[in-house]
Amino acid sequence: MKCIVWLLLTFIFSTTAFAQSFRQEFGAPRKNFAEVMVVPDHADCCYMLGQQSSLRIIAQRGGVPVDGVVVRYRVGPEMFLPEHADSTVFRNGEAVINIGTMAEPGFMACNYEFILDGKRYRDLHKVAYEPERIRTFTDMPSDFDTFWDKTLKKVRTVDLQPEYYDVPEASDDKMETKLVRLRVGMDKWIYGYLTRPLDGKRHPVVLVPPGAGSNKIFPSDYFPKMGMIYMKIEIHGNDQRLPDSVYDAVRKQNCSGYTGRGIAARESYYYKDVYVGCARAVDFLCSLPDWDGKNVIVTGGSQGGALTLVTAALNDKVTMCAPFYPALCDLLGFHHNRAGGWPKFFSKFYGDGDLGVPDDKAAETLRYFDVVNFARSVKVPVFMSWGYSDDTCSPTSVWAAWNEISASKVKDVTPTSGHWRFASSQEKCAAWMLGLLK
Repeated sequence: MKCIVWLLLTFIFSTTAFAQSFRQEFGAPRKNFAEVMVVPDHADCCYMLGQQSSLRIIAQRGGVPVDGVVVRYRVGPEMFLPEHADSTVFRNGEAVINIGTMAEPGFMACNYEFILDGKRYRDLHKVAYEPERIRTFTDMPSDFDTFWDKTLKKVRTVDLQPEYYDVPEASDDKMETKLVRLRVGMDKWIYGYLTRPLDGKRHPVVLVPPGAGSNKIFPSDYFPKMGMIYMKIEIHGNDQRLPDSVYDAVRKQNCSGYTGRGIAARESYYYKDVYVGCARAVDFLCSLPDWDGKNVIVTGGSQGGALTLVTAALNDKVTMCAPFYPALCDLLGFHHNRAGGWPKFFSKFYGDGDLGVPDDKAAETLRYFDVVNFARSVKVPVFMSWGYSDDTCSPTSVWAAWNEISASKVKDVTPTSGHWRFASSQEKCAAWMLGLLK
């Protein structure tokens, strides 16, 4: 075993050194030697029910079409075991994969791979079947608004008690950054990095909730450079000042399995304090003397996208929201044999599928936390962006939420993106925000 590891490390170091030497002597290539492109037979990756779909994989090696290379693939409804596995062969630079069709609105997924010059190429592509007709399996409880109004009213009786800590490495003569600790519930605290322009003017505020997990958060000057007061928060109350080694131990102890913690009842579920905590963070931003008194923005991706819609629905101070590939949408999807949203509750083969309580009990709780029900309640303009090749937050679940939004809305769909965004999507979002400022 040691010999194998030594040989592998030797190979890596030697190839890396060769690449560096090559660039120094001859310059870096301006293109990849192997170029691969995937093209669906419908430009928008959208199909009618019953219509057959296919993908063309186009590959060149130094500008010469690839020929004779085998492509192996698996196709089926997204996030479920594949229904069909087969192979095809590159002919004159192209390989065609027949994906099949669907009888109900949703997404078909294709995973493919091939080996070229000893390197493995693989990717995931999905195609949509009448996504505008996707409907959530989660209904809204009759006391949904009452429950959340009561919960938010209760936490608003608790003083935020802000504590400020200097962050000199993220501050200069143009902007100031502080780490802020807020009490957002009876026993709930959160931390956030607050960055404010130092121009003596009043500014819009923007709240950025975090993606999933419990890693440290970091300050950013992206929104302050747009003339906004910016706050990036975490949701677990983990002190961001701790050394990394100590922080890792704390977060593992405090946050392990948090997505299912207390799911037996709506009052005990972990996300209850998180949801109203984000709403309270907006209250804090609106208490700042340099807020312009008019503009409140919430934006985030994945879990942060979910919390964006939740916060916009709960706090009427919010004037616009921009979720990216939101999680926690259509949470009963897998319960009904369709791809649901992250954390993939009720699935048979994902790690968070087993909740440790009867499915019916968990499903009843989740009706109060499913983002589709908050999407129904949003009244401010929405910019939402997502991709189709996302295997974390299924596009089926995101479309389910999008289709429930009755407020003014703009979508930016980039079919080839996964659980990430193109720079152009962020640029569109920023322009949209600036265009709506009062």
